[in-house]
Parts: sequence; structure tokens; C-alpha cells
Amino acid sequence: AAPTSFANTLKGVILDMCGVLYDSGEGDGVAIPGSIEAVQRLKQSDLQLRFCTNETQASRDRFVAKLQRLGFDISVSEVFSPAPAAVSVLKERGLRPHLLVYDGLLPEFEGVDQNDPNCVVIGDAAEKFSYQNMNDAFRVLVGLDKPVLISLGQGRYYKETDGLKLDVGVYMKALEYACDVKAEVIGKPSPMFFRSVLTDMGLQPHEALMIGDDLVNDVGGAQGCGMKGVQVRTGKYRASDESHPIVSADGTVDDLKEAVELLLGHRRH
Repeated sequence: AAPTSFANTLKGVILDMCGVLYDSGEGDGVAIPGSIEAVQRLKQSDLQLRFCTNETQASRDRFVAKLQRLGFDISVSEVFSPAPAAVSVLKERGLRPHLLVYDGLLPEFEGVDQNDPNCVVIGDAAEKFSYQNMNDAFRVLVGLDKPVLISLGQGRYYKETDGLKLDVGVYMKALEYACDVKAEVIGKPSPMFFRSVLTDMGLQPHEALMIGDDLVNDVGGAQGCGMKGVQVRTGKYRASDESHPIVSADGTVDDLKEAVELLLGHRRH
């Protein structure tokens, strides 16, 4: 299926980043062929553009700087990621987090009181997910009358240049199971997270399209808010996604380059 039937009613596009723009890996990772030019074409069009990521291994500033080095025209104000959204929630609710996150993400939480924690925030901590660190987080949760577990995304795995890697959702589930608690997810596929991006663009859900490589969190999450969702066959895409029992993309394309060509081609009257 091609994402063309709704091209003319669109006013904005939201792009996932890892697996759509680039594959992460050694150093800055590598741009997916055609993606730098595709972003440029979207920026030159009449469509609004935002980027929506569950990236939690680096602060937003450093993450954006990495993409700029890869050649992308992108600025911090266009990027929505879970950590800044989580910081707002923590401050609003007077929560003091025990952080189980990657060291590169710690600067995002500098202004947050972390003494005598009354919740746990878990992100994609990669090799920091040791037994010791998981057990420390478990002990904080199990010691609370009303345990609060906040997860920055809930992905199962993602793709790096050397293969698939376990994501935060796997460890989130372990803590849920151990403490008999349901995590609050900040980031995709949370409707609140998608709505914050739509609000920033000043658009209604039916006026926006999400393009991602993750069928459930990108496409399914967007559709759950009333947006259209298109999947690219890059990143963590697998052939079985196209016959998924629950989520069916509004279009499946080879890559971002093809998605943008189809969209913009159908907007020329």
C-alpha cells in the first residue's frame, strides 16, 4: 500500500529517527541512504516537520548534534524525546526519581531532586542494566507504599549497525513483574506524547502523518491518536510486520526517500 490517498489533507509529518533517518552504531552511526535529502525536501515543502524519538542514551542537545554531524538539517526545538517530557511530569507531581538510565542522559535530570527517591525512572541503560542496578531499582520500588515506575518508552529492541539490541521495555517488564506494578510510559506509543507534538504544530491528528520503522510504537501509537502511520522497510522492520494481527500500517514503503517522493508527488495538483 502506498501512502497517497491522504497526501492532500496532510499539513504535518512526524518522523521517527533511529531506523528511519540513520542506524545507530559505532561513533555517530550511519545515515540511511536518501534520508538526508528526504528531510531537506520535507523542509522545503509546505508541510510542518517534527522528529519524535524514544532515544534515551544521550541528552537531546548531544543527540541532535550527532545528527547534524551526519548531515541532517535539524534543530533541538523540532525534536521530541522522552526525558524532557519526564522531567516536566516529575516536577509537576513532586516526584524524586531513582534513575536507571544511561550516563549520557543524566544531564537532562540535573534540575530534579533525587534525594530520598519516591519513584523509579528507567530508560535505555544498555550495559548499565546490570543485576546490581536492576536490583537497586527493584528495592526502591518495593520499599514504596505506592510504587511509581516511569519508563522512557517501552521498545522491545532496536537495530544498530552490528545487529539487534534489547531495549528498555524488556527491563520495564521485569520490574513490573517483580513489584506487581504497571509502568507509566513516557514517549511513543503514549497518546500524551504524540499529542504534545501535534499541539506544538497546532494540528489535529487527521492532519498529521507518522513515519517510523517500529510497527507497534510508531505506527500503532500514531493510529491510536487518530493520525495516519506509515512504516519504512529500514531499521527494525521485519517482513512479518506486514501481516501483524493487530496493527496494520496505512502504507509500507522501502525507505524515507520513497515515502517523501510519494507524498510530495501526490500533493502536486
